[in-house]
Amino acid sequence: VQLQASGGGLVQPGGSLRLSCAASGFIFGYYNIGWFRQAPGREREGVSCVSRSGGNSYYLDSVKGRFTISRDNAKKSVYLQMDSLKPEDTAIYYCAAQRDGDCSLHQAWYNYWGQGTEVTVSS
Repeated sequence: VQLQASGGGLVQPGGSLRLSCAASGFIFGYYNIGWFRQAPGREREGVSCVSRSGGNSYYLDSVKGRFTISRDNAKKSVYLQMDSLKPEDTAIYYCAAQRDGDCSLHQAWYNYWGQGTEVTVSS
């Protein structure tokens, strides 16, 4: 099982980044996929999740209207479009796969985790 996050980098406030998560080793369409982040000195938090079919998505309140999650089951990939980035979005971003239940922002529900990609928002 592998989840590979990519697309992080350094961006100025107000800028955009698109994160990608490529999955392998499990039946991708059976899993909800979530994005989480962990900033220095803080606990990891759920940012967004997308349901198995892609029909439902959920967001952390602080990113609503700025981030958009999507998935392509044929490519076994999930994307997180991040616009209007703020310094407080600086963190390591992780993607994870959830087998059971509805799409959740609670990390306890997730079965598989990938290595993170670092996002730094700074001028």
